[in-house]
Amino acid sequence: MANKYLPIGLAVANQKCLVVGGGKIALRKIDNLLDYDTDITVIAPETEDKIGYYAERGRIKLEKRPYQPPEAGQYNLVISASDDKAVNQQVYDDAVAAGVPVNVVDNPPLCTFIFPAVTKRNCLTVAVSTDGQAPFLAGYLRMVLDDIFPERWRRIADYAARFRDLVREEGPKGSEQKTACLQKFLAADWKTMLKKQSEEEIEAEMRSWL
Repeated sequence: MANKYLPIGLAVANQKCLVVGGGKIALRKIDNLLDYDTDITVIAPETEDKIGYYAERGRIKLEKRPYQPPEAGQYNLVISASDDKAVNQQVYDDAVAAGVPVNVVDNPPLCTFIFPAVTKRNCLTVAVSTDGQAPFLAGYLRMVLDDIFPERWRRIADYAARFRDLVREEGPKGSEQKTACLQKFLAADWKTMLKKQSEEEIEAEMRSWL
């Protein structure tokens, strides 16, 4: 029976993460984790050149050796992308025994968590998942989301966070009045505002919505 995955957000900054494997798939996972300031250790006998480059610059820790059970249990998050099925199984078993979330790449039965396809615009994250059953569909939908949320959404997301702070600090106290303020933000013509107004003018307009 296929797993069902609860969509949640994890704070992984400075958390110890193990990546087993040094190929292109492992590199993609490392690139993903680096965006979230994770403390990454990579264990693999051989690695892609870029993984070595990251290690040389102190962005990750690299141990060029085989995986040694049960070391997965020493980490907060584990990803296994080895081309050896036995190694992947051992990493999974060790992580599960220690209660550590683990993802064996492209093997949903050996995943207690999965990576959704993500479109990210600063603090705005839009994710889509098929519970690991049809990742090609999730990947396609991510491209659709990229079109729905073009780059200007980075600035809109930043302004939304700023406006929330304004409402909390300087806005009305009643819940209905606060909701009315937020609706003004959502109803604004942001595409035009971002093209024609300066940051100071946008700030002043947001304050007028309070």
